[in-house]
Amino acid sequence: MPEAISLMINNRDEEFEKILTNPILDIAARFWDEERYNAFKVCYKSMREIDDLVDHRKADGTALTKAELQEYTDRIQNWSKQICHGTYSPELSQTIRQFRIPVWPWQRLGKAMIYDLDHNGFASFYTFLRYCEGAAIAPASIFMHLCGVKEAKGKYQPPEFDIRKAARPLALFSYLVHIMRDFEKDQRRNLNYFADDILLKCGLNKDELSELVQRQSYDDRVMMLFAEYQRCAGYYQTHSRRTFKYLLPQLAPKYQLSLHIIYSLYSHLHEKIDSYNHSYSETDLNLTPSEVQERLNLTVSSFQPV
Repeated sequence: MPEAISLMINNRDEEFEKILTNPILDIAARFWDEERYNAFKVCYKSMREIDDLVDHRKADGTALTKAELQEYTDRIQNWSKQICHGTYSPELSQTIRQFRIPVWPWQRLGKAMIYDLDHNGFASFYTFLRYCEGAAIAPASIFMHLCGVKEAKGKYQPPEFDIRKAARPLALFSYLVHIMRDFEKDQRRNLNYFADDILLKCGLNKDELSELVQRQSYDDRVMMLFAEYQRCAGYYQTHSRRTFKYLLPQLAPKYQLSLHIIYSLYSHLHEKIDSYNHSYSETDLNLTPSEVQERLNLTVSSFQPV
């Protein structure tokens, strides 16, 4: 086990206990060197700004007027242009230049957020997957890019593989697990990520699903819905393992490990959701710090670079 990894996994101080409650991507990125981890934080902070903007507005529960939709659209497009032109912030611009990060992930995220504001859910699972190109795969592609860049003579060289293709299965697996884990919380905030065609297949629609959450009264239809999404998540989980076979040999060990950590923690969360399919609260479905620590210990102790 590399020394830096060993030191981190054996750290039991208060700061590390706080880390265990962080988002899984952040936990995984903390196994990187400090410069690359800081680049991750800078990039994701810029994306979080626009994601939170949309979520907070949708959580209001009232329909946007045409004028308000245009106002938000202009704001998001301006955000995207600033990043593309290097005027968003000196820190992000420097990070993009230093690590040779493409700007298309921010552009695709912006388009997905505009779609989110202008629609109430997704007519089909295919439409949802198109939305994920910006909402999930684009941010994951930046993570994958930072895993794959290599330093040579003091400069970073871009990965020699397609970061979008490499990131897609793990991003979709993680996102689908997120949707199930945050089911009740999202519904209470007027956020729905379940596709209409799958809801219909389970004998539900968006309004009925929302009512069930408000009444805390679930039936077999919700179990069917979760079973469908668990099946979809399982498909991308399997595809992630297949992708690792050609991807991991192209990465340095610490970046291989970070992807193993993401896969392992989300797989554990997926298993937990399945075992709790009779309960849908975030408390039941989320991983506790002790569960995260146990899974980290297992993943790191069994890690073998390829």
